Amino acid sequence: MNAGCKFQDQGGISIGDECLVGHNVVVATLNHDLDPARRADMLPAPVSIGRNVWVGANATILSGVAIGDNAVVAAASVVTKDVPAGAVVVGSPARVVRTV
Repeated sequence: MNAGCKFQDQGGISIGDECLVGHNVVVATLNHDLDPARRADMLPAPVSIGRNVWVGANATILSGVAIGDNAVVAAASVVTKDVPAGAVVVGSPARVVRTV
């Protein structure tokens, strides 16, 4: 874990062994309802980061996401959906560009 990381963990966070997490990574496990009448409601969902994952600096991982073993999340990516094992994802929203 590098400096400045933020883990908002009401939904639960699991991180596998041998992961690398860059500076200022954010892991958020809460979301809000889109309905304006219920927008203040908290909707928790767990985040799971597999074994030997590399998360680059300033990446954000949103609630309900699972990242498979050996995956790479590029710096400044916003992960909004599951990442397959061995995938390299980049961008906002993060998309698979190759495998390792």
